[in-house]
Amino acid sequence: MKKKLRDAYNHEMTLAKSMFEKQDFLQCYYHLERGHILGQRNYIPHVVNHFWMFKVGIQLRDFREVLGQMTRMVMSIFSLINLVPIGNTGRARISPLKPMPIPSDLLDYFT
Repeated sequence: MKKKLRDAYNHEMTLAKSMFEKQDFLQCYYHLERGHILGQRNYIPHVVNHFWMFKVGIQLRDFREVLGQMTRMVMSIFSLINLVPIGNTGRARISPLKPMPIPSDLLDYFT
């Protein structure tokens, strides 16, 4: 992972963890989704991101999200061979195979 991309991913994950501590789970998901977009092509960051989404799902007692994140943690292996759809936010309510537009403020990290 290039430094610029890694720094952006780490920033989003730091914000997500801060929101998790404050129990602001909507904002936590917002930053986790952005972190997912940034880290999904890199195996370890990809798995870590899904683990945190799993943790939020547990806090919210959202069993769909919990089961979806368990599956996605296993499926993260596909990031090793770049078989993940770019832009996907990683939530269980979104198909793991669906490409999505990258937010405009994150586009620079992919050029």
